[in-house]
Amino acid sequence: MLRTNLMGRIQNPPQPPASALGISKVLTAILPIAQIAVGAKYLDQCPQQHYIPIYLIVVGVFSLIVALLACLPCAKEREDGTSNPLSWICRTWNSLISFFIFCWFIAGNVWIYSIYEPNYEKNTTHPVPYCNKTLYLFAFWTTTLAYILLGVFFVCGCLVLICACLCGIADPDDNV
Repeated sequence: MLRTNLMGRIQNPPQPPASALGISKVLTAILPIAQIAVGAKYLDQCPQQHYIPIYLIVVGVFSLIVALLACLPCAKEREDGTSNPLSWICRTWNSLISFFIFCWFIAGNVWIYSIYEPNYEKNTTHPVPYCNKTLYLFAFWTTTLAYILLGVFFVCGCLVLICACLCGIADPDDNV
């Protein structure tokens, strides 16, 4: 009984209200917009690793593109269950952009973590070039946040799988 109810919910998941979807899209766009703004504001203020502001701008722009692609009607399936002729184009384009963001994220990790912790002093006699503190710490913590969220999703996913296995094993209707 429990298993058929669960399978029915997986096949036809309940849809959240449209307002919740709109709010989630706005919240999803806040970080990329902040990345673009910080990267643009401090574009020439990290001679120690001049790719960091460029990294922020590019990852912000492409993250917004992915969010906008999710809003397009071609990304959604039709109500009658047939496939949209343009859906494979949207899926392919979305996959390519996501792959690019993944590769760019790896490059950003190299640029950010390779200079940890940079010289924040602009006007010093220190032989190492400086990097603006706000720029560097924003890039560092947004990248670290991605790893934290990945870890949280991984742990939650494992817990859900463990619970699903335990509920499946304890189901007395499986023996019939």
